[in-house]
Amino acid sequence: MRDRESRRRPGVGPPLPRPRKRLGQHFLVDRRALQRIADALAPTKDDTVVEIGPGRGALTDLLAERAGRVVAIELDRDLVPYLRERYAAAGNVEVIERDVLDLRLADAAGSSDFLLAGNVPYYITTPILFHALDAPRPRRAVFLVQREVAERVVAPPGSKTYGALSVNVQAVAHAELVARVPPGAFKPPPSVDSAVLRVTPRADPVVPPATEERYRRLVQDAFGLRRKQLRRVVRTIVSADANRAEVIVARAGLDPEARPESLSPEDFARLLESIASVSGRDS
Repeated sequence: MRDRESRRRPGVGPPLPRPRKRLGQHFLVDRRALQRIADALAPTKDDTVVEIGPGRGALTDLLAERAGRVVAIELDRDLVPYLRERYAAAGNVEVIERDVLDLRLADAAGSSDFLLAGNVPYYITTPILFHALDAPRPRRAVFLVQREVAERVVAPPGSKTYGALSVNVQAVAHAELVARVPPGAFKPPPSVDSAVLRVTPRADPVVPPATEERYRRLVQDAFGLRRKQLRRVVRTIVSADANRAEVIVARAGLDPEARPESLSPEDFARLLESIASVSGRDS
C-alpha cells in the first residue's frame, strides 16, 4: 500500500472529492479521534470490518492496518472511484457502492462474524443504528454520531435523556460513550458536538429475534405517551378497558402509576409478554 502521506500530497494519487452537503458529509480528520475509534473497535488480523461511510478513507487507513479485511460501504458515487484507486494496491480493502440501509451487513462481510464501524450521517443515525442491530449482529460496533444521540443511547431509566432509542438499543446491546469529539475535528466542521459510541450485542437480549419488531413498536407507542401513567398507556395501546389494563400491568409485575420513562428494557419485555398473554394476540 502507498504510504499515507504520499496519498495526501497535492498532485499524488486521485483528487480529493469535495464534501456533499446533501449527504451530510463531515470528514473526520483529527488523528486522535480516528485512533480512538480504531482502538474502541480493536480489530485483529483475524477480523473482517464493515465500514459505513468511509469518506476519504482516514479511518479506513487505520482499520486496514489492523484488520484482516475491510469492506467499505459508500453511497457517494464520486467517492467510490477515489476509494477504489486509493486502495487498489492494499489487497485487503473492498469498496461497495450501495446505500447501507439496502444491504444486509452480514452479506457484505461474507460472514455472520464481523465488526462494524462508521462515521454515521447525522440525518439517518437512528435508522442505521437499528439496521446494524438486526440479526445477525456484528460482534462489536463503533460509531461516530451526534453527541446528543450517543447520550440518549446510553441513558439509564429515569434520566432526562432516556427514551425509546435508549430502550430499544439497550434491549439487545450494551452501549458505551467512549469519547467526545468537537466540531473542529471535522472538515467541514458540523454545528454540533459528536461522540464515539461503542455498541456490543448482548448474549442475553431481553426479547428473542421473533418479537423484536413488536417490542420496538410497543416501546415507541409507550414513549408517545411518556407523561401518562402505565395503566393509561396500556389502555390506549391495546384498546383495553380499565380492568383488563390493570390485569396486564399486574401480570407484568409493574406499578400501574409508573410512567414509560421509568421502565427498564426488561420491564418492557415483561409488559409485552403480559399483553400477549392477556389479550391472546400479539401487541
